[in-house]
Amino acid sequence: MSTATLPAPATTATGTADVATVDTPFGPFTTIVAADGAVLASGWTAVPEDLRTLVHPGLRPAELRARRELGAVTDAVTAYHRGDTVAIDSVPVRQRSGEFLQHAWEVLRTVPAGQPITYTAFAARSGRPAATRAAASACARNAAALFVPCHRIVRTDGTLGGFRWGLDIKRRLLALEG
Repeated sequence: MSTATLPAPATTATGTADVATVDTPFGPFTTIVAADGAVLASGWTAVPEDLRTLVHPGLRPAELRARRELGAVTDAVTAYHRGDTVAIDSVPVRQRSGEFLQHAWEVLRTVPAGQPITYTAFAARSGRPAATRAAASACARNAAALFVPCHRIVRTDGTLGGFRWGLDIKRRLLALEG
């Protein structure tokens, strides 16, 4: 992984972030990026406000500026959906939470496409083998879907478990990566 989750700035964000929505085979995909190009939130929705509210209050932009595209970020989203499943790996992401969640999100970025792991294995990789529920919470609280690939985590029995954007999209993502 060439770009890890970036540390959050020390101050509260109140400025403007850029947002763009692109069509994908799985529906509209919207990304919110900070001024430095780091993804703050993303997902399969055409409603940017659905994403803005997912951003930690200390990073949440006061305003969103609509763009047709977001350069390298939009290019990565498009390439990924066309089958280049590593295109998202170098896109910087910025999320903020407690120490475990921050670390767990970084660990999620190391799970290779086409090699889903269980919540139990994810908890172990995150340094807390007994904290399966905390690992699941990291997936549930992930604001940067796709770029922090929580869809690559499955239940012990191989079933999908939850996904903010729906199990159909999770199934399709795993099939694209498989």
